[in-house]
Formats: sequence, C-alpha cells, structure tokens
Amino acid sequence: MKKNDIVEVTITDMGADGEGIGKVNGFTLFIKDGIIGDVLEVKIIKLKKHYGYARMMKILTPSKYRVEPLCPIARRCGGCQIQELKYEEQLAFKQNKVRNHLIRIGKFEEELITRVMDPIAGMEQPFYYRNKAQFPIGTDKEGNIITGFYAGRTHDIIPNKKCYLGVDVNETILDLVIGFMEQYKIQAYDEKVNKGLVRHVLIRYGFATKEIMVCIIINGKTLPHSEELVKALKELPGMTSITLNINEKNTNVIMGHQLEVLWGQGYISDKIGDITYQISPLSFYQVNPVQTKVMYDKVVEYADVKKEDVVWDLYCGIGTISLYLAQYVKEVHGVEIIPQAIEDAKKNSHINGIENAYFYVGKAEDVVPKKYKEEGIHADVIIVDPPRKGCDETLLDTILSIKPRRVVYVSCDSATLARDLQYLCERDYELKKVQVVDNFGNTVHVECVCLMTKSK
Repeated sequence: MKKNDIVEVTITDMGADGEGIGKVNGFTLFIKDGIIGDVLEVKIIKLKKHYGYARMMKILTPSKYRVEPLCPIARRCGGCQIQELKYEEQLAFKQNKVRNHLIRIGKFEEELITRVMDPIAGMEQPFYYRNKAQFPIGTDKEGNIITGFYAGRTHDIIPNKKCYLGVDVNETILDLVIGFMEQYKIQAYDEKVNKGLVRHVLIRYGFATKEIMVCIIINGKTLPHSEELVKALKELPGMTSITLNINEKNTNVIMGHQLEVLWGQGYISDKIGDITYQISPLSFYQVNPVQTKVMYDKVVEYADVKKEDVVWDLYCGIGTISLYLAQYVKEVHGVEIIPQAIEDAKKNSHINGIENAYFYVGKAEDVVPKKYKEEGIHADVIIVDPPRKGCDETLLDTILSIKPRRVVYVSCDSATLARDLQYLCERDYELKKVQVVDNFGNTVHVECVCLMTKSK
C-alpha cells in the first residue's frame, strides 16, 4: 500500500479515541468514524512502519450498530466522536476500554478485573445533558461572524449554534451575542494574528435551579455597548449572571483570571442531591449533574464512612465531593490548586451550614506530604479526583504512608487511573471495586470510581 490508495476494509475493533480499526492484508489501519462491523471504502492518508491512517470515503455495508446521528454535523465536529454508534454499544465500548486499560496498563489479572467491575452506569437520556458549553467566536471566509465547535484536532470552527449535548437556551444566547456584535461592528478574535475582541462565549445552566450564566471572554479591557447586550440577555427567563472575562494573552487557554460582573451576580447556583453549590465562571463543576449524583453516591458507598471518620478529598475543586461527604463524617479536608475554587468551596460550605469541612490552597502533591511530615495528619479515607494526568508519585507515596483504611479514586482518564492503581496495589492496597459511569454520552470520555482497601 501507498499514500492515496483506495482500499476496502472491514472494521473489527475500535480504539480508545473511538476510531475504527481494520486490517488489509494483515496491515492495520485506523479510520475515524469507522464502527465495528462496517465495511468501508477508505483512502490511505498516512503510513507508518506497522500501521497507517485512512479516511472513510464510502460505507459499503453499514454495521448493525450504526445509527443515524441526531446532529447533522456530528462527523465533522470534534465534540461527539461516537454519536453514530448505538448507545448500548457506546456503553459496551466504554466498559471494555476501562477494562483493557486496567489489564494492559495496570497489569491486573483478567479474572480479578472481571470480578471487581460492576456493570457500567449508563444515562437514561444521552443528549441534552451538559450544563456548560464554551463556544469559540470567529469569522468565515466571507467575513461573517460564526460560532460553533472546533473540528477534531484543529482550531477550525465548524459553524453550529445548536449542540444536541447542551441545553436549548444556548442557541438563543448565541443568536443574541452574534446579533449584538454585527449591530455594533464588534470584531471576533483571530488567534492567528492575536487581534479582534470577542474570543469565546461561556454558558452555564443550573439543572436544579434553572439559573443561567453568560460569560463573554474578550481580548481587551472593555466590551463596547455592553449595556445593550445586557439589556437583551437579562430578558431571558432564568438569567442570573452576565460577566466579562479578560484574556489578552496569545494562548489556547480559554479563560483569563480577571472577571467583571456586567449584571446580576458573579455566579449561579445548582444542587447535587441536597447540597447547593455556587458556581463562578472559573469554577470546575461536573458537566452532567444527573450522572454526577450517580457517581457521588457511588463514592459514598465505596468510602463506607462512619461518623467518627476523617476524610481527605484531594483535587477537591469547589468542594463538590467534600461537601457531599461532610454530612456523613467527623470532618473533611479538601485540597485544590486554584484559589478561586477554594474560595467557592468555603462559600459553599457556609451556604449549606456545613462546619466540618476545611479547605487548603495548593498542589495536592505539595500540601499533603508537607502536612503529613509537619503535622502527622491522619485519614481514615482518602478520595482522589485528579486531572487527566493522574496523581503525582510523591502524593501516592504519602497516601501509602498515611495508610487510610480505604482509598476511593475518581478518574476521567482510565489510562492514568490504571497506572496509579498499579502503583498503590503493588505496595499496600487491594483493588476491590470498579464502577464505570457514563457522564459523557456520544463521546469516548467516561468517569470511573474505584475502591481500594488496605491489604491485610
């Protein structure tokens, strides 16, 4: 085979990023949008020594698992990688992905993983579940202002104001923002030359409270005629917070650190179970509140806490898990690197009348080892919910030194999860339970909750 060859391939597997995998004369090809069972006509676009990449040109025989996507631009957009796969098969794919990572990366015995993994917790409605969306603003070739989502692995905007994973009000808000920009000739940001004003529109929606936040991210200090935009937006039912976020850096990072309230509050509120949370534009808050409750209930179950227990919640964000657990234990200590998140956590503690939660700013891998060394801190249960890169080895060593009765590991990346579980279980812990939770229907992403107990 050579580049630009057209070949026929049957998809027999799917990779971790949702790409179809098939073989031609024993040579492995990866094909975006291919689904197990598809017979495809594909064009070779890149060849390596032992594998290659191809583009799907034509579906010759569709898989029995293939469905018509709800979104007309699902294939072009980088947001949904597997919307064309039946939802039941999406769940099977995700369960298998986690299982394979635990066996291949974590080096756990297949029999053990079969025993400890519970069936995946799927969604009743795998659409319209996101409470947060960030829309880049740009211009098309004719100079028209557009918004939408980036095409996969690029920063090319696919025009689209209606995302089927988000809430309906997003489209109305984007229409108002773009109409305002056109009326007052306000330029969209062009990241190639670092010019233009409006970079992104961030929208948050409280599923329990119906409160709406709109944050306009700008490459400048002020938004001309912002009072006119406020006048239009505040008429929408539920509008609670309209803010500006200033980001003048030439960067791919969406949010800057400086916020200005244009109208209303600088936050919205939402609830998970009985706990109320204040959420600011910079807050980390799980995007799927329905499945987040499923996940947090599983954390409580696995933690199996008692009223006299001390719990440490590492990478605690705005205190979502900390405060959810506080009602069951003697005290909870949360650690988070983002100062604004810790401020939110303290406010959320006050709002809910919780007096047994304590929060610290800093890297978990710095704060916890230092407190253990200087104060000899104790924990009956440790919860970790790290970013995709997983836990620092220094932190894992400190967990081993503290010797909690249980460690509950929450993860959005099953590869780094498997690595960290292996580290702990090769030393002093046993893997007892794994629950996969689908928080991100129609995408390849998934959350996991894992229980480890101290070896006897």
